[in-house]
Amino acid sequence: MRSKINVGLLAYGMSGKVFHAPFIAANEGFNFVAVTERSKKQAAEDYPNVISYGSVDELIDDESIDLIIINTPNYTHYEFAKKCLLAGKHILVEKPFTATTAQAAELFALAKQVGKKALVYQNRRFDSGFKITKQIIESGQLGKLTEVYFRFDRYRNEIGPKLFKEDSTFEASGLQYDLGPHLIDQAVALFGKPDRFYKVLACNRQESQVDDYFFIHLAYPNQLNVYLTATLLAADIPPAFVVNGSIGSFSKNHGDVQEAQLLKGMKPTDDGYGVEAQSDAGKLTLVTGPNERKVEVLTSPKGNYGELFEAVYQTIVNDVPYPITEEDIIAQLAILASI
Repeated sequence: MRSKINVGLLAYGMSGKVFHAPFIAANEGFNFVAVTERSKKQAAEDYPNVISYGSVDELIDDESIDLIIINTPNYTHYEFAKKCLLAGKHILVEKPFTATTAQAAELFALAKQVGKKALVYQNRRFDSGFKITKQIIESGQLGKLTEVYFRFDRYRNEIGPKLFKEDSTFEASGLQYDLGPHLIDQAVALFGKPDRFYKVLACNRQESQVDDYFFIHLAYPNQLNVYLTATLLAADIPPAFVVNGSIGSFSKNHGDVQEAQLLKGMKPTDDGYGVEAQSDAGKLTLVTGPNERKVEVLTSPKGNYGELFEAVYQTIVNDVPYPITEEDIIAQLAILASI
């Protein structure tokens, strides 16, 4: 019998309903106790026993809650994380953790001071596409790595309804703070902190106030170059992963199926969850001799964001090191916050 962690969720919009609540409910180590819903009360339709608070402060003041998931708009993360820690709660914070490295360092220090865990939700480490790419890189099959390309592209020409993403007056707005944490975290997870980096931001949609395109070049030892790109104006989505080495290459068309499945109502416990179609398999090309190539089609392992929640549980209950480290997050934010 596992000890239980009582969990509170600060919002029940798309993020709470799709990326958090199903995994809290599926893990027997968690009790989904409460959620904040300022206006629409929808959580009870999915989780009848969950308390719906009308404000963030009410949820934070609930003494029965051990862990609070902060999935509110980006600019609120620092304020709410600090409140939760001072109230004696563990925290799991959506990306971006904060807007600056100074804010992040302060929160990590405060967590140690109050004896709580400050953890960051970087779910894309548990995408099937990233998993297979990681396996290929770590296998050494490609030889000396020369260049790596990670992309996260969409086509959304209209200005979105979420002002905190589209209004430049809000802290941590724009595409680089929305999708950048995913791509940078994947690069840092594989290769660590870069020796140096170069960043380009652009604003291409009509009437947009924020960046809707970014390109980040990460330079590593041994002349390894990693290129991270995202845009909101890709009508034809290019491959999400391309890795070139001295004796081989690997490419993968897109990152994962979990988000699409969850949006359609699939549960993490359903058959087929996280399993990609064969048409989405990656391609491994190895040089076997002069003018000779061996091509393999590789099925990705199952994607599963539940692995992140299990890591959260093990870190809080058994003090197992969390896979997304404080150093990873500081390295990420140093790139995001740079001018």
